[in-house]
Amino acid sequence: MTPFESRIDLTSLTTAVDAIRAEVGKVIVGQHQTVDLLLAALLADGHVLIEGVPGVAKTLTAKLLAKTMSVGFSRIQFTPDLMPSDVLGTSIFVPKEGDFVFKQGPIFSNLVLIDEINRAPAKTQAALFEVMEERQVTNDGTTYHLDEPFMVLATQNPIEQEGTYRLPEAQLDRFLFKIVVGYPALTEEVDILRGHHQRRNLSDAVEAATAVLTGDQLASLRSQVHQVHVEDKLFDYIAQIVQSTRANKSLYLGASPRASVAILNSAKALATLRGRDFITPEDVQELAAPVLRHRVLLTPEREMEGGTADEVIAQLVQKIEVPR
Repeated sequence: MTPFESRIDLTSLTTAVDAIRAEVGKVIVGQHQTVDLLLAALLADGHVLIEGVPGVAKTLTAKLLAKTMSVGFSRIQFTPDLMPSDVLGTSIFVPKEGDFVFKQGPIFSNLVLIDEINRAPAKTQAALFEVMEERQVTNDGTTYHLDEPFMVLATQNPIEQEGTYRLPEAQLDRFLFKIVVGYPALTEEVDILRGHHQRRNLSDAVEAATAVLTGDQLASLRSQVHQVHVEDKLFDYIAQIVQSTRANKSLYLGASPRASVAILNSAKALATLRGRDFITPEDVQELAAPVLRHRVLLTPEREMEGGTADEVIAQLVQKIEVPR
């Protein structure tokens, strides 16, 4: 046992996380890294952008995560004709009141699933800026605060171009992670087929998922994550990684200080998922790509060479001395 393992009792957190994994695992085959990153974001109080081709269970995984918690859930399908008021809400004149009354939109929930977020125009996407960062909506000069917890899970398809809009950098920066969901391995795809053969209805399986966590319990777990120990040399390590993105010849745009905070908070959450109450350099390295890949922009020259953000991030991390 290390000197730090007794500082925080992680029993309740481990029990809750194992129960969520079990419920999701009843339907989802594989995708262990995706599920762990979603759990880390949940514990770190961050939003998640999930990218993958159609059919890799992006929406299904998000719905299952929501089903494992006794909190409010809403789903918004983004389309090219969607207006900001369709998301945030609008003021409606009520004759009995003789005045306008604000009717809350679907964003007023605890866990919000936004399907195909890149299908809505910039005006509608910009409507998410305030609510994602400040957990509030301002309408006609009045501010309406959202209840805690509040988490946005957004999906997007990287392949389709027609009818899609690129997400603004300011909006991308508000996502804690960008999770890239790939194709399943052969053995996993065989298990998916077996599951569909044995299961009569996928919707019934999702509905059968049991809630194992309440909003109050989640708040308690988040307070435990906040107490995770961080050595001084790891603050320097995180800062060096993020700073290196701003002076790299392959990157046109580097990451902001918000990225440093995101790595710190998510590393604390990941440590608790691994049963530790202290973070390690390996936690930081594992989270560098999910935190940074949507916050940096490649130069046109590097893009033409076929380079990717993940490759550049991996190279940056390798060059920085690991604290011991």
